[in-house]
Amino acid sequence: MKLKITIDEKVLTATLVDNPTTRDFLSLLPLTLTLTDYNNTEKISDLPKKLSVKNAPAGYKPSIGDITLYAPWGNLALFYKDFSYSSGLIWLGKIDSGAEILKAAGPIKARIAIL
Repeated sequence: MKLKITIDEKVLTATLVDNPTTRDFLSLLPLTLTLTDYNNTEKISDLPKKLSVKNAPAGYKPSIGDITLYAPWGNLALFYKDFSYSSGLIWLGKIDSGAEILKAAGPIKARIAIL
């Protein structure tokens, strides 16, 4: 499954994996989210509801461009830097290219839709 992520006037695409958490995320789309910086590593946003964590692994080691759910908080996290293994992180997919736009200072507005 492919996503279209629009930030300002730049359009990114992403490829999602097939798992229960991703399917639950897709049911929320389209969404407009305000992404805020966290830990100088990722942009995060709360989601309108908690997503399924059925059959999810215990954690994940994210890299640049990864789209994840941080299950303990229920927030979406898009990584613009590599990071260490994190318990509770569930991989949803990866931005195909252009993840460097997430490095922009301050909050950014993103429109996420199925492509």
